[in-house]
Amino acid sequence: MSLRLEVVADPDAAARFVAERLAEAARAGGHVVLTGGETPRRAYELAAELESDWSNVEVWWGDERCVATDDPWSNYLLVKDSLLDRLQKGPAAVHRIHGEDDPEQAASTYEEEVRGVIFKVVLNGLGPDGHTASLFPNAPTLEVRDRLVVPADPGHEPYVKRITLTIPALEHCRTMLFLATGESKTDAARRAFGDPPSPETPASLVRSALGETVAVLDTAAAAELRQ
Repeated sequence: MSLRLEVVADPDAAARFVAERLAEAARAGGHVVLTGGETPRRAYELAAELESDWSNVEVWWGDERCVATDDPWSNYLLVKDSLLDRLQKGPAAVHRIHGEDDPEQAASTYEEEVRGVIFKVVLNGLGPDGHTASLFPNAPTLEVRDRLVVPADPGHEPYVKRITLTIPALEHCRTMLFLATGESKTDAARRAFGDPPSPETPASLVRSALGETVAVLDTAAAAELRQ
């Protein structure tokens, strides 16, 4: 489970690095897992510019908030606005998590969809607290090994219940990308990519089991990591 650090000058360079990897995956085909949050928005916009034909891939989400698809908190809406609506040819399939449904039912439904899938690329974010997807520090979801998708409780404000892929689902990929930029991620990046794995930093526990893991960081986020 190799980890490689890719440190670039600034958030724009980090977004372009990730966009290029997403465009490559779109051309190659397969299954791609996307993430929410503001950090990847620019990467999605650039990926649509670099490759406007995504008809060879199927798109998935690593997690979703339990909100409607038109809610500003929706990860699906973020990807739709910044990537999907900008493509000339959309993905072969869009597998969204139905956050508007009952969380347990939505998790079970998504698990049936995702079972047996090997992901080409999984894109993860990194929260200032070290969480990734909706796997939060010291949460019971970190111990789950017999489920691929589960409801999740963030345990903090803003309190919105979530649905997330578990570690066994996320790690079933050829390439895992983490994207983190800015000083607010400096401590989390050190703990996730420099310190020993710990449930206090969920991102430190999530790695590709089938290939490489690449942490794409700008110089601010990587400030406490040894190169």
